[in-house]
Amino acid sequence: MRHGARTRRAALTAALIAATAAASLTAGCTRQRPADDARAPARTPTPGVTVTPTPTPVAGSPLAVKIDNVSAARPQTGLGAADVVYAEQVEGGLSRLMAVYATRLPKSVGPVRSARESDLELLRQFHEPTLAYSGAQRKLLPLIGRAPLRAESPDDTASAYYRGAGRAAPHNLYLRPARLLSSAPGRTALTTGFRYGPAPSGGSPATTRTVRYPAARFAFTWSGARGGWLVAMDGTPATTTDGGRLAPPTVVVQYVRVRSSKYHDVLGNHTPYTETVGSGRAEVLRDGRSYAARWSRPGATDGTEFTTADGGPLNFADGQVWVVFAPPPADRSVSPAGGPAAPPGCAVPRRRPRPGGSGRRTRSAPRCSAGRGRPGSSGRCVRSACGGCAVRRR
Repeated sequence: MRHGARTRRAALTAALIAATAAASLTAGCTRQRPADDARAPARTPTPGVTVTPTPTPVAGSPLAVKIDNVSAARPQTGLGAADVVYAEQVEGGLSRLMAVYATRLPKSVGPVRSARESDLELLRQFHEPTLAYSGAQRKLLPLIGRAPLRAESPDDTASAYYRGAGRAAPHNLYLRPARLLSSAPGRTALTTGFRYGPAPSGGSPATTRTVRYPAARFAFTWSGARGGWLVAMDGTPATTTDGGRLAPPTVVVQYVRVRSSKYHDVLGNHTPYTETVGSGRAEVLRDGRSYAARWSRPGATDGTEFTTADGGPLNFADGQVWVVFAPPPADRSVSPAGGPAAPPGCAVPRRRPRPGGSGRRTRSAPRCSAGRGRPGSSGRCVRSACGGCAVRRR
């Protein structure tokens, strides 16, 4: 009798110990950390986790990675290995990059940042590509989920990402491409519509070209020694931690419509939507020359074809291609003198007659919340560091 009671008490004690251990493990697994960029998923990579997922991309599908491009994120890692680098405008007039990998995969890529709605349209040209990104606005996540691509954020494959030392979040999230793709899919995965080959006749000599966003600037300077265009961003030479100075053989300035989307950031700034389906003008830089071009992309699943002024194919030089999306020069958001574009909500000053004088009146966007904007003394709208503008009234 006493033996049976002791047995029951021992069993009860063992059950209580097991339940307590299970509860502790559960509590540890469900703890969440602050979100990244107010767009990232709730879960972030856990240090020390070494479990490697089995890469299962569709055969012939490239890897596209959203890459941070503010000064705190430079120099980037793995950018020199990309086959194509797209530069687009984001909130506040800043820029962000999308690097596409098909012929080789670097050991690491980053810093990785969040996706935008227009990225989905741009990626439709590829066959079910893998998109690596830090997260997205929560209202955009269902759209990403329905897109014909393989979305891989830290919330999906945490062990493919890690936090680098020496930088503060959110500029320290990096990707290990080998955790997502077992090997590079090859050049056939680059269904961009680009042609490569000898340069066309014509063109004009060019040594440098600058493209400006409201709060960002790209400059490309021809280097015969490198056989490419030395990249500078915001006045600083663009280098990488693993490959030195960036010098793509071909640079494309593609003039597109940039409109406001229905999405916005935590500060209320609307997210720009870059329209890459349609047609328009472009400028192609290769071999130290500039070529006036036309681009055409009839549908989202089509690549983009570039032709010369007379309608012939415009070949790119072998190697990396940079495509910088920019509003047409005739767009009202671009200053007439070719200077920086006015931020959304900041009109170009215009004269309006008024009693007692002909002073200028402007309408301004909200002041930069970071406090870095400084109004000009003339009362005109001036750019701030975050892409907003401020007006000093007399």
